[in-house]
Amino acid sequence: MIPGFQRATAVTLAQYQTLKAAARRYPFRAALALPALVLLYVLLLIPFTPGIGDLRKAKSEAPSVLLALDGSTLVEYKRINRQWVTLDQISPEVVNALIATEDRRFYEHHGIDVRRLAGAALSTLSGELQGGSTLTQQLARNLFPEEIGRSATLTRKLKEAITALKIEAVYSKREILETYLNTVPFLYNAFGIEMAARTYFDTSADQLDVLESATLIGMLKGTSYYNPVQNPERAKQRRNLVLEQMAKNGSLDPARVKALSKRPLRLDFERQVEAPGLAPHVAQHLRKWLIDWADRRDYDLQADGLRVYTTLDGGLQKAANQALTRQLNYLQTLADGRRKAGQEPAVLQAGFLAMDPRDGAVRAWVGSRDFAQEQFDHVSQARRQPGSTFKPFVYGAAFMQGMSPSDTFMDQPVAISSPGTEVWTPSDATPPSYQPTSLRSGLVYSKNTITAQLMQKVGPKRVGELAQAMGVRQSKLDLVPSLALGTSPVTLIEMVTAYSTLANGGSYFAPHLVLRVEDRNGKLLEQFAPVTEREPAMPRAQALTLVNVMRGVIDEGTGSAIRYRYGIQADVAGKTGTTQDNTDGWFIMMNPQLVAGARVGFNDNSVTMGSWGQGARSALPMVGEVFQQAFRNRWLDPKVEFDIPRPKPPAPPEPEPLPESEPQQDPLSGLVNDLMDRLKPLLGE
Repeated sequence: MIPGFQRATAVTLAQYQTLKAAARRYPFRAALALPALVLLYVLLLIPFTPGIGDLRKAKSEAPSVLLALDGSTLVEYKRINRQWVTLDQISPEVVNALIATEDRRFYEHHGIDVRRLAGAALSTLSGELQGGSTLTQQLARNLFPEEIGRSATLTRKLKEAITALKIEAVYSKREILETYLNTVPFLYNAFGIEMAARTYFDTSADQLDVLESATLIGMLKGTSYYNPVQNPERAKQRRNLVLEQMAKNGSLDPARVKALSKRPLRLDFERQVEAPGLAPHVAQHLRKWLIDWADRRDYDLQADGLRVYTTLDGGLQKAANQALTRQLNYLQTLADGRRKAGQEPAVLQAGFLAMDPRDGAVRAWVGSRDFAQEQFDHVSQARRQPGSTFKPFVYGAAFMQGMSPSDTFMDQPVAISSPGTEVWTPSDATPPSYQPTSLRSGLVYSKNTITAQLMQKVGPKRVGELAQAMGVRQSKLDLVPSLALGTSPVTLIEMVTAYSTLANGGSYFAPHLVLRVEDRNGKLLEQFAPVTEREPAMPRAQALTLVNVMRGVIDEGTGSAIRYRYGIQADVAGKTGTTQDNTDGWFIMMNPQLVAGARVGFNDNSVTMGSWGQGARSALPMVGEVFQQAFRNRWLDPKVEFDIPRPKPPAPPEPEPLPESEPQQDPLSGLVNDLMDRLKPLLGE
């Protein structure tokens, strides 16, 4: 109880015994004093009921929305599953049924129906419990359940009546009806008449007929008791009673009641699941930060209708959602095909992230294949070994030490020992050639033996420091030789951030998502300017050299499908990655305007993928499709190039084996392999 109210009632109760004794001695005076005491009690309650400001806020409650760059809605922050509709968007039959059943003199009273209240009191005294609340009193209870309460006490009824009078003083009858119908609960997480219409009859509020309207309004006496799904006969009887009340009130022809009462309920029931929106993982990622931001400024994220503009590109986000879903559906058929009979199917998951390397703005973020089934975020939460996508840090550190892409190491067996660890013997998919191999070829064709030797020369400490400076800042890296092949788990957002640092010439920008926050009327509340000061992470000359080498991955190496399958001829560079036994597949691609990466794998990293799990075949198609859409729709300028001359078209690929079990593909064989992969589920392994 509120302290002030407690003190006030304490004084009143302390005087009770004195008043009781005085009433016996002076009954006439006591009779005159009773109304005065009731009035005093009412006056004491007024400060402890919702004020005008509370009423306005409750009526105008609206979810905040997360918006893309173009102003399109990505997701809503709702308190409850409700779709607000105006009174004009609600069938007149609903209003007629509501007034006829719940409050026939609604348009005549000012919040309290004295006649109905007196009748209810007499009925209650005679032993038949009957409610006397008007629609406005019910609305007061719905809007302020905590302040008014639900207990059957005089105090609650008085609070309810006082609040109803305040509501009537502030709002018109139409506004009261609209608010009531949009706030009343209908079970199954359906709040308001629109969600009720969708849930029980698969229609909208403006299309409800007289039978459907009577069924829904009939539920209001007791939603569980008259639940048409669980108690259809009881709900039908209640519906028919509502029809009779409508006829008595003159809103329904009495001649129709008998025929209508014989009709079945004809439900079309389906629980209404809240749409996750285009970017549910982004909404989840930002929720806590936005709630804290709103709390500090006395806003309610779920009620004040804030407009939060993000850096996300609506077109790119939609393309990323579609690409990830399409590719995982295809890969899932391959995964299910190799599961043994009787085994539970393992579900593949993936993450996708795209960033603008010029300022760190996130353009697309997909955390899983289906947010409803998997809220775990495979962009920011999942830490997995990055495989060969980590190799550029080794080569970048080497270039910073003065080495050149033309420097060579012998392609031969390698055995590396370090204190406290076993001897490390990395190998490639095919036997060594025993030929001098350039650093460029070592990275383009992802040679493990060359990368391991380079790591030995540069040292794990320098490689770890460079990776951290470029963006791998949350995950702990084990500074051991095998780090060269990506053995330390990291997140996708860290890797895409690091590649963005590389794409812009060596400057680190922290990824950011929020541009500005406005109130519901468009008034700017706060602007979040991106960091424009560059944080040097890698010298520009060496960063561009590394980018130039990684162009070769796309032109002739493990990422060549970008050219021959997706037809992308713009200036891009990238790297594939596949971990031990094809557990995870990675691909990250860079352009001066966009960097995008994807990772594919099972949640249980003891479950491995088949040969189709290689990064070039599992993750690359997602990135390739999004970039293809971006260039096709001119979201990216295909003429923009990195600030280092592109090499001449490459000669036919060197006959060197590719590590990671990733076969080197020429255009024809690649197309044939891709076709065979798609036919396997139909033909059988």
